[in-house]
Amino acid sequence: TVINNQSLWDEMLQNKGLTVIDVYQAWCGPCKAMQPLFRKLKNELNEDEILHFAVAEADNIVTLQPFRDKCEPVFLFSVNGKIIAKIQGANAPLVNKKVINLINEERKIAAGEMARPQPDFEELVSFMTSGLSYILVVSQGSKHHTPPEETEPQPDTEPNKPSEDQCEVEAKVTPGMMKKKQDSLQEYLERQHVAQFCDIEENATNVSKFMDTFFPDFKKRKSMKLEKTLALLRPNLFHERKDDVLRTIRDEDFKILEQRQLVLSEKEAQALCKEYENEDYFNKLIENMTSGPSLALVLLRDNGLQYWKQLLGPRTVEEAVEYFPESLCAQFAMDSLPVNQLYGSDSLETAERDIQHFFPLQSTLGLIKPHATSEQREKILNMIKEAGFDLAQVKKMFLTPEQIENIYPKITGKDFYKDLLEMLSEGPSVVMMLTKWNAVAEWRRLMGPTDPEEAKVLSPDSIRARFGISKLKNVVHGASNAYEAKEVANRLFENPEEN
Repeated sequence: TVINNQSLWDEMLQNKGLTVIDVYQAWCGPCKAMQPLFRKLKNELNEDEILHFAVAEADNIVTLQPFRDKCEPVFLFSVNGKIIAKIQGANAPLVNKKVINLINEERKIAAGEMARPQPDFEELVSFMTSGLSYILVVSQGSKHHTPPEETEPQPDTEPNKPSEDQCEVEAKVTPGMMKKKQDSLQEYLERQHVAQFCDIEENATNVSKFMDTFFPDFKKRKSMKLEKTLALLRPNLFHERKDDVLRTIRDEDFKILEQRQLVLSEKEAQALCKEYENEDYFNKLIENMTSGPSLALVLLRDNGLQYWKQLLGPRTVEEAVEYFPESLCAQFAMDSLPVNQLYGSDSLETAERDIQHFFPLQSTLGLIKPHATSEQREKILNMIKEAGFDLAQVKKMFLTPEQIENIYPKITGKDFYKDLLEMLSEGPSVVMMLTKWNAVAEWRRLMGPTDPEEAKVLSPDSIRARFGISKLKNVVHGASNAYEAKEVANRLFENPEEN
């Protein structure tokens, strides 16, 4: 039986007895080498019609999502609609033995000679520790978007007559409006055909126990109010005591998300020093602020905005020394000016505006090449997120020669371009639009030098140093500049500007 969509898969699970499923990718097809074995088994063992064989295309079946983009053959064994075993690789003797054992068991169960076996605990432990698992803490938000087929009208509902308060339907539910059924997580996963890949714990006591085990800081972090704020070291302080200030910031549990040196324009300096505009020294302050580089920082911390303001202390050194000697204003006072040598945004709105001004977002194109393994792809995506990038768009795709030429316009005439085409055609690539301040340069820094051997020396923590094989198979690619990134994105993504 050929299974190439979710509906056929669900229908196949109604089979009685054993079904052996050859899971394949559309681009490489079923495992032909195993088909003579399957014919032999069907002829020898199927007189009572309890042995079935199927080929299933992973690309179009939601349930088989974990097996996509893998060229190694995978054989699943389903008994009465439940997947009970998996064999990877075209291991004919092992598959043969598995089928014979399972058929013999089914016949004994049907004859009442044995009970259906329960999963072996040691085998389960071995399976659960054989690879990476994903552990998530999930909760349902306040707004539920329930599909239309899951709503049930109350008896007094008039289906075709809209409510006067329709715009507030999510905020307030009144008699006569649609009553929404809320599925359990288990029901939702079953509807999405992925329940068999997930274990769910909803008992409150057990949830608390597991959270303490896997996420010991979760309760503390849940109560935190993480806020971003902009901090700025004025030129004299930056020049003379930058390291001391950065050490203090880290000691106070701030995370520095971004930092850059810049020479302020007169207009920027006036905006940052507006609170001093009526003071006699205002013009001298503006002159000082534009005299050399300042250091701008984006800081993140629990209650970050207010905490940074408290640390800064008063606006003038005189007041800080007299009343708040422990404040940063007092600690880092400079003889040149009587004002606080550190700036902080005064509200969340101002902080957002300041950050957008000094750290404007930029997008760049990123590519994870086909030879990266699934585990390497996961690690690379984690490195990207930890580096502060937002993945504005991500898609896995087989690149055409035309698309590859768009991505690598500068090397189409090189001798090695043919090898590059061949390598990028081996399988799907992960194409990404990455967004961050200074994204083009930051992504190239995270990738590391083109040659993985050179990367191991110059940038050992980079992606290419960790996962690259050769100059050609260096695992990732990035656009050279913002213009190139935008041009390629327009060709690879339908709505590149959407996010």
